[in-house]
Parts: sequence; structure tokens; C-alpha cells
Amino acid sequence: MDLTNSIIIHQNINGTEFIQFRKLLEFPNLKHCYTLRKNGINIQIKDEDNTDLINSYKKVANALEVDWKHIVKPHQTHTDRIESVENYSKHLEEVDGLITNKKDIILCTTSADCTSLLFYDDNKKVVADIHSGWKGTLQKIGKKAVKKMIKEYGCNPKDIICCIEPHIRKCHFEVEEDVMQMFKKEFEYTGRINDIIEVGRKINSAQKYNIDTTLINKIILEEAGLQEENIIDSNICTVCSSNLFHSYRVDKETSGRNGAFIGMV
Repeated sequence: MDLTNSIIIHQNINGTEFIQFRKLLEFPNLKHCYTLRKNGINIQIKDEDNTDLINSYKKVANALEVDWKHIVKPHQTHTDRIESVENYSKHLEEVDGLITNKKDIILCTTSADCTSLLFYDDNKKVVADIHSGWKGTLQKIGKKAVKKMIKEYGCNPKDIICCIEPHIRKCHFEVEEDVMQMFKKEFEYTGRINDIIEVGRKINSAQKYNIDTTLINKIILEEAGLQEENIIDSNICTVCSSNLFHSYRVDKETSGRNGAFIGMV
């Protein structure tokens, strides 16, 4: 299946498959991609053996023409913590977002249904890579990334582009009453709670709800000052396309991880 359309390009370079955003490809100094699961690509840290991870790094780096040793990936734990990256040797624990204005550093976050957000400000030459799972979305980590880009790097939000990578969409992000209430409490102020939360099916008399985290991220990014036209959505659900992307909802504990990469050269 070819995913290429007016927004993204499906690339296959020496058997390494990924998508890229047409908008970000307009900048020759920028390297980015979001990996597919095909041909053994799995950007997942394992306690016992990281051979597959390193091989995946090497394949992606070769395709992007960068040094795999310059990839910086944090240990993600669904926080709202965002770190500035000055070099590629830093070890980052309990971090879910990365920002840098340095060249030759390739930021990486991973997901398997969670949302990855890639940011770029061409004026200030700043990139950010944010892992926004449902907990991170509740904590508005995407909005916090923009605030950090403004405060620490002097970015103007009107210059910032944000690309929303494939993730679980409202069609499959099904939750129970407790999680629904958290989203309702946090985002009722938007006046769009009926768009964000949809009453779903019942299972054994338990009411389910479907949550639109894509819409939430678009709303909070606009609140942070991004222009609507600079928020670019891949429009891909990882569950619907689990044959192409790793999906925890589909594969459970055996699921691998997709990688979102961005950096400047």
C-alpha cells in the first residue's frame, strides 16, 4: 500500500520504509521521518538485547544520510517533561519531549498508537520531537513544547510548523468512564467537548467512550499561537493501518515501536 498523498510521501530507501511530510521536505537542512514496521524496523529499547534497535537506527540513519550515533532518544514515561538537547551523549530519563537548535543532532521519540508531534521553526532553526500519549495530551505537552520554544529559543509561534504523525484516532481510542471524565474535566472549557468525546458502545453493561486526541492537540496548539495552516495532520490511524505501523491496541505486549525522527544538518 502506498501512503503517498498531498500531505505525506511514502518512502522506501534500500528497504527502509517511512513517511515524510511534504511541508518539511521544503527545507533542505531538515531531516525527518516516521517509520513503518516493515522489514524489521522497530525503534524499541529492550532491557536484554538492543541489537534490533541499533540495526533499526542504522537503517533509518542510512536512509536519511545521517550518523546513527547522533540519534538522541529519551526514556519515555508519559510525562510532560521536555528537555533541551545540546549534544547527543546526554542520557534522558523520564522525558517525553526534546528540543534543540543544534545541527547534527537527530531527535527521536517512539510510539505504538501514541501521538508523535514534530515541530520546526525555520526562522530560529529550532526543532522539537514530542511524545504525546493520552496522558501527555491531558497534560498539554504539545502546548508546553511551544511555550518552551518561545521562552528558551525566542521562537514566534506563527513561524512554528507542527506535523502530527500517525496515531490511534477517535475511531479506535476507546476508554471507560474514569478516563472520559478526566478529558471532560480538562477540556470542557474549549466548548467542543461534544466533538472531543463521543458516546460509544456498551460492553457487559459498561459504557465506552471514544476520545479525539487529534482534535485536542490541534486546539491546544492553536491556543499556543500556531497558525491553523501550520498544523499538518497525517490523517493516519495506527490501528486502522496496523499492517503498516506498530499498534499496541492490536499487538498488545508483542507490539514494537514506530520512530519519529527530526534534526538539522
